[in-house]
This record gives sequence, C-alpha cells and structure tokens, in this order.
Amino acid sequence: MDKKSLNVLEFDKIKQMLLNEAVTQGAKSKCESLLPQEDRYQVERSLKETSEAESLVIKKGTPPLSPVGEVKGSVLRAEAGGVLSARELLNCAHVLRVASDIASYIDEDDFEENYPMISEITRGLFTDKRTSSKIISAIISEEEIADDASQTLFNLRRKVKSFESQIRETLNSMIRNQKYSAALQDAIVTMRGDRFVVPVKSEHRSTVPGIVHDSSSSGATIFVEPMAVVEINNRIRECKLQEKEEIEKILQHFSNLIAEDAPGLKRDSDIITSFDFAFAKGRLSTRMSGVEPEINADGIIDIKKGRHPLLDKKSVVPTDIYLGESFDTLVITGPNTGGKTVALKTLGILTIMAQSGLHIPAQSGSKISVFENVFADIGDEQSIEQSLSTFSAHMVNIVRILKEANYSSLVLFDELGAGTDPVEGAALAVAILERVNQMGAKCAATTHYSEIKLYALETDRVENAACEFDVTTLRPTYKLLIGVPGKSNAFAISKRLGLEEDIIGRAKKLVDGESTKFEDVISSLEETRKLAELDAEKAEEARAQSEKEKARAERERASIEKQKEKILRDAREDAKKIYERAKKEADEIIKEMRKGAKDAQKLDAERQKLKKGLGEVEEKLSENVFKQKNPPIDPKKLLLGQAVEVTSMGQTGKVLSLPDKNGNLNVQVGILKMNVNISALRLAQEKKEKEKKGAGLKISTGKSMHVKSELDLRGYLVDEALIELDKYLDDATLSGLDSVRIIHGKGTGALRSAIWEFLRRHHHAKSFRQGAFGEGDLGVTIIEIK
Repeated sequence: MDKKSLNVLEFDKIKQMLLNEAVTQGAKSKCESLLPQEDRYQVERSLKETSEAESLVIKKGTPPLSPVGEVKGSVLRAEAGGVLSARELLNCAHVLRVASDIASYIDEDDFEENYPMISEITRGLFTDKRTSSKIISAIISEEEIADDASQTLFNLRRKVKSFESQIRETLNSMIRNQKYSAALQDAIVTMRGDRFVVPVKSEHRSTVPGIVHDSSSSGATIFVEPMAVVEINNRIRECKLQEKEEIEKILQHFSNLIAEDAPGLKRDSDIITSFDFAFAKGRLSTRMSGVEPEINADGIIDIKKGRHPLLDKKSVVPTDIYLGESFDTLVITGPNTGGKTVALKTLGILTIMAQSGLHIPAQSGSKISVFENVFADIGDEQSIEQSLSTFSAHMVNIVRILKEANYSSLVLFDELGAGTDPVEGAALAVAILERVNQMGAKCAATTHYSEIKLYALETDRVENAACEFDVTTLRPTYKLLIGVPGKSNAFAISKRLGLEEDIIGRAKKLVDGESTKFEDVISSLEETRKLAELDAEKAEEARAQSEKEKARAERERASIEKQKEKILRDAREDAKKIYERAKKEADEIIKEMRKGAKDAQKLDAERQKLKKGLGEVEEKLSENVFKQKNPPIDPKKLLLGQAVEVTSMGQTGKVLSLPDKNGNLNVQVGILKMNVNISALRLAQEKKEKEKKGAGLKISTGKSMHVKSELDLRGYLVDEALIELDKYLDDATLSGLDSVRIIHGKGTGALRSAIWEFLRRHHHAKSFRQGAFGEGDLGVTIIEIK
C-alpha cells in the first residue's frame, strides 16, 4: 500500500485511536504496525474478528486485560536454567493471571460456535493459577520479597527485627546515661553502612569506645558504633547475608516453575497480544458506532451515511458515496469549504480502514472493495526546499501515481489541474481522468472546472457529483449529491454580500452563452432534485405517521380485548357467587321446613319446587355467562380439521374424527388429544380468533399451534418492538419452541441493545446470543426458550 497516500489520508491518526484502546504493549505494537491487507479472505476474517469482539464487549463488557511485559526472553533464560529477577517473575505471573482471566471470560456454552474467530485466537490458551498466585503473593514488588515467601526467610527476618530491637534498646539506654550525654552531638540513633551508630563530638572520642564508621563534613561529629552493640550488629549482618541467599533460592524455585510452564507461557504471550488487539478493534468500533462493511473484489464501493472517523460524529453530516457499479470515475464539484475534500478523504480512509480489519463509521449494508493500492493526491504539495510550486508538486505526485496505478487501484485527486492556466489545467485534468479510466482503476476527483463537468456528462462510466450549497444562508450543507454537476454560485454569493447589480450584470455578459446555458441546466436539475427530495421526505413522513397510527390502533385494540376479558372474568365470578348464595339460602330454607313441617308430602313438594327454581337460576346464569353464544353444531355439517371450541375448557381445537352414532368424536387442543361429545362443542368464531391473534393478550392453545420460529422487528420503534417481542415469546413458549430467531437489523444498534436489555429480565428467555455467520450476524438475535 502506498505509504505517502496513507499519510495524506491520516491513517496514522486512526492507528493512534486504535492504539489508545489497546492495553498490552504487544497489542500496542501491533496497532502501530497495522497496514491494509490486499487479500479479500484475510480482510473478511479480520472484520469478522472485530465484529465478534464488539459483540462480546456489548454483551459481557470489556475483557479483564491488564498491561503485561514481554516474557519470551525471560522464559528462554528460565528454560536454560537461569535465575529470573523479581520483575521478570512478576511479568510471567501476570501473563498467567491474564490468561486465567481470559479463560473465565470466554467460558460459556456454545462459545466456539457463536464466536469462531475469537475461539481460534484463544485456542491453546494455557493457565496455571497455582504458580501465578504463588509468585504474586511471594513477590511484593521488584525490590521486595514477602516475609512469608518461605519459612526460612520469615525466621531470618524475625531474628533481624529482634536484634535491631536489642540494639536500639542498648543505644537508647546509652543516650539517656549522663555519663555519655555530654559526649553526644545529638541524642539520636542513626545508621551508617547498615550499622547502628551514635553521633559523638570529636573532642569526646575516647568517652565512647567503639568503631568509627563516618564523620561529618566539618569534622566536628564522628559516628561511632559502641562496642556494646558491635556483636549484635555482626549477627544482623550474618542474617542479612543468609537472607540474600534465601531470596536467591526462592527466585530459583520460581524460575524452575516458569521453566516448566515455558511452552504454555510462550503461547499465552502471543494469544494475549492477539486477543487484546481484536478487542481494541471491537472497542474502537463501539466508540465510533462502526459497522462491518460487505467486502467484494469487484471495485464496488457503496458507503451509506458515512462519516469521517476523525470528525466529531455529533456534528459531522453523514454522506452517501458510491462508485464502481454503474460508473468508475466520480467528478465532485462545489464551493470551497463545501465538503469536497472531506468527501474524498472519507472515501479513501474508510476503504483503508476496512482493508485493515476495522469497522467503518457508516450505516449497515455499506460495501467496500479490496484494492491492491489506494493513491491520493490531496492537499498543498508546495515544497520550498525542492523549488516546486503547488502545481509542479501535484504533478510530480500525479506522474508517480499514473506509473504505479492499475485496474485494482483506487485513485483520489483533489483539485485536479489547479494552480495553472485554467484552460490548460482543465485539459490536463480531462486527459488524466481519461488515462485512469482506460486502465480500469476506480477514481474520484474534485474540481472547479466546467470542462470536467461536461466531460463527465458526455463520457461513459464517468459521473458528476456536487457538494450542495445554500445560497440563502451562504453556507454549505455538506451533502454530496451524486448524479448532479455542481453549479458555480459566484454571482449569487456576490449579490448576497452586497456587490452592485451593474457589476454583476456586466460580469454575466462577459460569460459566454454556452456557459450560461450550462449553468441554467444545472440550476434546473438542482431545483428538480430538491422538489423530488421534498416529495420523498413527505412520503416518508406519511409512512412513518401511518405506522404510528397502526401501532396505536393495535395497542388500543389489545387494551379493549384485555378489558373485555376482565369484564367476562368478573361476570363469571359474580355468577358463581350468586349461584352459591342461592344454593345456601335454599339449604337453610329446607332445614327450617324440616323443623316445622308436619306433612312429609308437603315437605317433598316444597323441596322439588326449590330445586326447580335453583335449576332455572343455574340455567339462566349458564346461558348468560358460562355458555358461548354460538349455536349447537349440526353433526352432518362438521368437517375434519374444522376449528371448534370446547366449551368446558374455553379453548379452541380442531376436529380429528367425525362424530359416531353417540355423538362422540376426537378433538386436538394444542398438544392434547381428547374424546368429547358434540354437545360440548361450538363452532369457533374465526373473526374473534383473528382479533385475539392481533391483540396478542388472550392466550389460546389454538393460536400457539401456528407460531413461526422467527419474528421480524425491522422498522419498529423500540417501544412497539418490545411489545411485539413480549407477545411473541408468550406464544412461542405455549407452542413448545426450543429457540427462536429475532430479526432486528444492524442499524445504529439501538434496537438490538434495547432487545438485549429486555431479554435479560424476561421470564421466558433462558439465554440469548448474537446470530452467527450465516444466521444474520449482528442483525439477528437467537433466543433459547425456557
């Protein structure tokens, strides 16, 4: 890939953004050396790796990575029997600890199936928690070994503390003794060369017998180790030497453990670097709202709502850029500071990012082609040192590009032909574009020349594009309009800025008639385009409003259905209470009659009368509440597979067999097959069943029998989508589905995020994951039903 073009397109800044997301030094080095790839297979694998890492970051958060040092050299020395330093051992232990953390992070069912690229990176990951824990607990820092690293070390240090305590006690006693107080310069205990001493005045040297270890710069003070503590100091020195030997043994022991883990540690070092690099790409994609583009090798680029990654995504205007399908060369015209160069750089940098395995800040469905090389002649190439003008410097670069470019190149020219005589410059620009077109390369160029606009209009597979400019506000809109040549706005801008009318009129007369006609045609095309865009916007608004009204109507219908069910349920409860109360009153009356009645026949007559009355009450309640309004079924008109309602269950099923001579037949309700009498059946109301299906609130087994295994939520607002998903999961559970596929599209990821958050709390969702390659990738979610 052309290094100069990479610099012009500021790929180094993209790599710096990626480097900022990396944690380990190995991954940072990999970010610094990142270059675009020319093999389509490798590009697709790298992009898939980024997609999986981004998906895991969204689902599980950032993996538990921490900075680790280079360990391969240390491991080789350990294998050779060398003793590693405390720092080297800590680095090795940290690598083992990070490897264990990664193993825990990826420890889930079907991980290899759902994330094949990340699984491939982590294949062969080695863990040794025991060794890493031992080293980290024993080695506090590069300079300090813990007391409990070994029992011998613990005992030695305890002895040293005991000896030091004895020395301090002896010296403090000496300081407090009046015999020595006059001879001491200060009443303190200090150290010189790991030996405890006291500061003594030079003239009183003989007063304090001992060994002189140092003196002050003036010579007035000498530092004496009193003879009373010389022996104890010597014993401390012996313990210190033994301590050093023990630390060496401890380091040797841990070095031997590292040597045993050498093959795994070497693999872990590479795996952690690759793992961190993949997640740096994933985190960068999340930060810039990137998407995985569709890759091809046919020279087709179709960037939808693309944004330059170095511009603030909140303020930058997304643009659509495409070429390679119906045309190979794109000529972009428009005013200065109107966004031409930004559009050109966006095209170049997004292509390079995709070929480097990075997601691009664009809309889902964008396409990027793999090129052998990307050439860019952008910016002011003037060189004082080489005595080159702007035109000459550009031409030197263009000459080089024309020599190196081929059919598998993307060529970008900014202000082609500028910096010299307009007539000659325009002619050169047309000739250069013709040569690039002839060699089959894909090309985009910005210009102000009308001759190049005409060339684009008249030449096959060359297309015009314009950066829109609002004459009313005198501001560019930064929208790229492909298929429309840019119009010169010099006269309109000058008029708005207050230039006199007669000067503008004179200028218009000086412009030749053909140019004026050409500009008028462009103006007409521009007006037509704006009207078409306005109509399209109105149509889209109408469609969106229609969808909102439809959703509102569905919600209202569901609410009415729910209220209706509640009313019926309450009515049934009231009816039961009325019947129970009447029955209770009847029983009490009978008891009273038994007590007072003398005539048994009269008692029986009254009892039969009450029984008949209760029967009438029950029959009336049954007709009004318990029974359906549907008429009884005519056995002769009943058909196999016909939908019927079992009145005793309030459920809908289908007929499996025709009635026998006794009126008995088989009916299937959901997964349950039963034998019922035709008198217990009513014809199912199809209209009502459809309403139930639309409302999605009254659950029936008949409905659940026809639930599909996928739900398409594309085009729904978040609230509407969650309502539909909730209803769908209820139906899927009733129908006995094990798993379902939810289609939400990729888009900005907002709908996907809302669905995942909803599923984490849903009682029917056992687990969920992103769609794998071939299932829909980021555009779908697979749910396992409880």
